[in-house]
Amino acid sequence: MKYICLGYYEKAKHEAMTEGEQHAMFDACFEYDDHLRANGHWGGGEALQPTETALTLHWKNGKVATTDGPYAETKEQLGGILVLEARDMNYAVQLISQHPALKYGSIFEIRPAADLNEMMKASEQRRRKDTSR
Repeated sequence: MKYICLGYYEKAKHEAMTEGEQHAMFDACFEYDDHLRANGHWGGGEALQPTETALTLHWKNGKVATTDGPYAETKEQLGGILVLEARDMNYAVQLISQHPALKYGSIFEIRPAADLNEMMKASEQRRRKDTSR
């Protein structure tokens, strides 16, 4: 089963680290990613640029509106996502609890990935019926 792991960090805390501390943290994290890959638990992942680069879209007055920055103002910011392959939530927690970023103050939120296959098939059937009229 796939689990989406959202990794959060405090920008100020990260910026206060020395270059050596940052290198040590990233080296440990990338080494753990390699461990996940080697053991069949890596489903993908991406780091995100800082929140200053974010653009939030929402519906307002009948059209799409945009706002600079993230949706919510928080001390922590989303730093990246990791797609984890694990047999169940307990195992996903076990795997992420070993992630070195936790020791550096990062926080992970783990959610099971939603399986939308049946919903997509039903939608496709409805859309096919609508176009055959």
